This record gives sequence, structure tokens and C-alpha cells, in this order.
Amino acid sequence: MDKTTITTTLEKALADKGKRKFTQSVEIIFNFRGLDTSKPENRLNLDIQLPKGRGKEVPVVVFGEQNVALEAEKAGAFKVLGTADIQKMAADKKGVKALAKTCEFVAAPNMMIVVGKNLGQVLGGRGRLPRPIVGTVQDAIKMAATRVRLVSRGKYLPTVQCLIGTENMSIADLTENFEAVYDKVKAKVTEPVIHSVYVKMSMGPSIKVEAAKREKN
Repeated sequence: MDKTTITTTLEKALADKGKRKFTQSVEIIFNFRGLDTSKPENRLNLDIQLPKGRGKEVPVVVFGEQNVALEAEKAGAFKVLGTADIQKMAADKKGVKALAKTCEFVAAPNMMIVVGKNLGQVLGGRGRLPRPIVGTVQDAIKMAATRVRLVSRGKYLPTVQCLIGTENMSIADLTENFEAVYDKVKAKVTEPVIHSVYVKMSMGPSIKVEAAKREKN
């Protein structure tokens, strides 16, 4: 899929964004053909780093204690939660669900079992299980804030979608994010299985990504 085709489609999708009281997201939608998603190995569960970010600030919750907690606070984490906090949250499923709607999560490796035991059911069901911190806490937070997940939502649904940015981002940046997602999906399912691809804003129509037809002389 060439860059010009992607750029042109994004321009069409954003042409009539109008004025709204919120910033619209821009999403990519994949439709597959010949992919048996009833088989677990064919379902998508991809973590994808958007090279140009998500176009908005993303709050990141860090599960950690001692040095990890201190580093997380210095790095601007939205919340830093230790073992006692996690155990307390387990009784507040409504609060956990609220966090899962807007936040990304990372955890010190030694906290993963505690998180899984207490919050795994709620976070896992929403594709929000934390990723273990590898490297510095600051880098883990930055990566979480630019990461999107692309997950198959049902055994027999031949479609997936995820965010690639917002309407305020440049077409060039959205194009680069589109390519990053497309390449990850292509590597997982192979290109012939990708039947069609669309882009859309939160409140806009879906626009199919397809090369313009050349006029015959």
C-alpha cells in the first residue's frame, strides 16, 4: 500500500471534520477474508508503537514500589500504586473500570503477579493488562503513552480496528502511524488476507483506502 494512497484517503476522512466540542480520534479498520478467527492462533493481539504518538496526552498508571515508585513520580506518572493500593482497588471494580477507559498501565516485573491476581479479570477483559517495565521507568511510561492495542474482539468477527491519532495531527504524522499499524498487521496475517482497509474519525464516515483509478485514453 503506497504512501500517496494512504495520504489521499486520510485527507478525505478529515475533510469534513467540522467543529465539535471534543477532539475526534482517527481510526484504522481492517476487514479480513479467509482468516479463521475461531482458531486462537489467528486472532490478533498486537501491541503497536505509534511513531508519531497518539495525538493527545495519555495518562499512565505505574504499579511499583520503592525505587520504581520514586522514578515513576519523577517521570510524571498519572498514578503510582503499590501492593496495598492494588489490593484495595480489587474491591472497587467500578473504579478500576473507569481507569481502564482512559489509562495505560505498566508494572515492575515483581508486581505483575499481584496485579494479575487482584485486577487481572477487569483489566484483562478490556485489553489493559500492564506491560512489565523493561529498561528505565521513564522510557516505559513514554512507550505506554504512544502504544495502541489491536485485538480481535470475537471468535468469528473478521474485522479489527484501533486508533492511529487525532484530527489535530498532521496528515504526514497520521500517515506514518497508519503505516506502522498496517505493517504490524501484515506481518501477522499476510497481506492477501487483508480484504479491505478503512479510516474514519470518531463521528465521520468510513473511507476506504484504495488507489485512484487511472483514466483510459
